[in-house]
Amino acid sequence: MTTHAPAPTTDLDLDLDLEERMTRDELEALQLKRLQWTVRHAYENVPLYTRKLDEAGVAPTDIRSLEDVHLLPFTTKADLRETYPFGMFAVPMSQVARIHASSGTTGRPTVVGYTTGDLDRWADLVARSLRASGVRPGMKVHNAYGYGLFTGGLGAHAGIERLGATVIPVSGGQTARQVQLINDFEPDAIMCTPSYLLTIADAMETAGIDPRATSLRVAILGAEPWTNEMRHTIERRLNIDAVDIYGLSEVMGPGVGNECVETKDGPHIWEDHFLPEVIDDDGNPLPDGERGELVFTSLTKEAFPVLRYRTRDLTRLLPGTARPSMRRIEKITGRNDDMIILRGVNLFPTQIEEIVLGIETLTPHFVLELTRSGQLDAMTVRIERHPDLPRETCEAAAIVLAQRIKVHIGTSVEVKLEEPGTLPRSDGKYKRVYDLR
Repeated sequence: MTTHAPAPTTDLDLDLDLEERMTRDELEALQLKRLQWTVRHAYENVPLYTRKLDEAGVAPTDIRSLEDVHLLPFTTKADLRETYPFGMFAVPMSQVARIHASSGTTGRPTVVGYTTGDLDRWADLVARSLRASGVRPGMKVHNAYGYGLFTGGLGAHAGIERLGATVIPVSGGQTARQVQLINDFEPDAIMCTPSYLLTIADAMETAGIDPRATSLRVAILGAEPWTNEMRHTIERRLNIDAVDIYGLSEVMGPGVGNECVETKDGPHIWEDHFLPEVIDDDGNPLPDGERGELVFTSLTKEAFPVLRYRTRDLTRLLPGTARPSMRRIEKITGRNDDMIILRGVNLFPTQIEEIVLGIETLTPHFVLELTRSGQLDAMTVRIERHPDLPRETCEAAAIVLAQRIKVHIGTSVEVKLEEPGTLPRSDGKYKRVYDLR
């Protein structure tokens, strides 16, 4: 197999959707019309929203401008769990064509439903996202997102088909088989989590395959926070373009937004279907450009409309670039609920990742263990040593890592070197933090 150049970073022949070509004024007029429909639909058909709007003293007729979205109450994951399993559905079950659900690892799963119209629009948006990533009709796409109740696999699958590309429905896991199929089927693109793509690259090297010499040209990666340093590591290691696809089950699934391959400057939100906001810790709206928690109101969902859903993702809204009328979000590298408080210092796992990937003699395979001795919390960074470097070099790099964490984050940690291949590998969403307190 021969090496190739990465996918082109510019494409003057994009076949954009009509909504992608709208002016901002045209888009906002469409948003308002769809927002008014959504609020009325949710109020009339979802008992939770009937109660919440009544308690807030808000009627659907009060929504006269986009700014009036701030009158609406928030929706949280607790609301979704309170109404488990089908209490948030706004259509009769006879009109629900598919059900998805979260893993429910921290409680009851959140259950979402889709009409045939919802599925149709979802496929359109994933196809739009793939096109923004540089995928074109006729290309082959290796889909390593998990199939089943998780929205990733089937959501990506439908979008690949809608675009007119060829889907290779591998799902997650069986990494050696993933490598074999990439080698044999020669796909142009791959869809999976960023951590799992690194696991696949490791397996390629174990199999004697150069990760830079495969047919892959672009990776569409999502379902977990990842940094630009992780992007650069992936692109160097596999000789591809790596772009971010954004989504969450409660709002739709993958395809709520996507980076454009020509700019790679954060996902453009498909604002013809989703109205984004950013709020502060007290729930107050923040102006574009200020960092806070991302909130979404759906604009076209029939079975499962959501009003001001608090995602817990931390980001800021920015002007559109490759799609000028659609705003972008800054790449999400943390969530409210994955923040670690260590001896009074707030930190996110992606901050450690950023430092790790800045030290060339370290591998990207690490986990964080939180423990408590008496009244004091402690964190250990367990990281695999580089298999091709002397142990002394790796030990020196571990010392540098501890020093940089102290300087850049402001807290002391222990760094423990592990042997290559001993830490768990991701076959989907990677578990980075182990709280043993």
